[in-house]
Amino acid sequence: MTPALKRAAAPLRVVTPPPGAPAATSPEGTDTLVQFRGVQKTYDGQTLVVRSLDLDIRRGEFLSLLGPSGSGKTTCLMMLAGFESPTAGEILLDGSPITRTPPHKRNFGMVFQNYALFPHLTVAENVAYPLTVRSVPKADIAQRVAKALAMVQLTGRDQRFPAQLSGGQQQRVALARALVFEPQLVLMDEPLGALDKQLREHMQIELKELHRQLGVTFVYVTHDQGEALTMSDRVAVFNEGDIQQIDTVERLYETPSNRFVAGFVGDSTQLAGTLGAAQGNRCELVLPSGERLAGINVNGALPGAAVLASVRPERIEAHVVPPPQSGNVLEAAVNDVIYFGDHLRLRCALPGQAQATVKLSLAAQEQPVAGQTVWLHFPTQYLRVYA
Repeated sequence: MTPALKRAAAPLRVVTPPPGAPAATSPEGTDTLVQFRGVQKTYDGQTLVVRSLDLDIRRGEFLSLLGPSGSGKTTCLMMLAGFESPTAGEILLDGSPITRTPPHKRNFGMVFQNYALFPHLTVAENVAYPLTVRSVPKADIAQRVAKALAMVQLTGRDQRFPAQLSGGQQQRVALARALVFEPQLVLMDEPLGALDKQLREHMQIELKELHRQLGVTFVYVTHDQGEALTMSDRVAVFNEGDIQQIDTVERLYETPSNRFVAGFVGDSTQLAGTLGAAQGNRCELVLPSGERLAGINVNGALPGAAVLASVRPERIEAHVVPPPQSGNVLEAAVNDVIYFGDHLRLRCALPGQAQATVKLSLAAQEQPVAGQTVWLHFPTQYLRVYA
């Protein structure tokens, strides 16, 4: 056994998804509300925007669809809402097909990025609109509108018009309108994208708390990974029409199942090299400079294969003298030290590699400076190696 593999021999508490298989369906016994079965979507008859999608959405969960522009996440939401029709496959609600059910009969709440409020109607009239078209008695409408506005902390603003409200308040009105008729499913298409950073972060916490109180199923589309990690029970990461991984936020961040997820979700330092020895899910990464590092073989790369390894910046320790710990250690030069308010971020040069990034606590005893040599140390279980 090689030295790097010997260092990795201790039992590890790492759960690695099977090669190339994102957990896209609910486990046995889970209460499933929505099912996508073999759903495809193309607009030109050739290019698949969504490819054979199988996805279970659990009753009462907050599920975020995360991915870059053009990855298929919004198309999936529009098919679920009924505004787009699948080219192939079926969408089920409580086990019954809804693929050919028109949007107004699906009884889903919908919140858009641009709010889509009626400018000539008051706040109360905007929120009441879904109830009015459903012919709910006027006495009930007033009571339910008041309840919905209280839910989003807009009591007392019912007679204002949208133009008299801030962006955050308008978004709350749109949310109240989506919830007032008590739908079993609320769909949100980048609803916080037009807000400034501070307000957006505040609304994320409020949405998460509102979901906890109501227990309604939320399906939320975003390209903002921080937003998805903050609010969601689970996140489905899309790329090129496929779900790359669907998991809890912790597992998604700590144990990405492939190179795309590792690079797209959160920051990471990536190391290119060749796979050396491999035993079970443990392996040895051989860098071009000759260093050998022990890591986790995520998706079954074979010895001799070109691989890319990833480690999160907060899992790397930076020492100004060689550390006594056994494990993975790399010598690097500090190019830059950036102050982020709650932490320092080091940008370090490694021979033959892209720069390594290290997140350093302000309370750290060792505070490297630009131009200094440091030794980067990280445990085996945090170095994930991808074919």
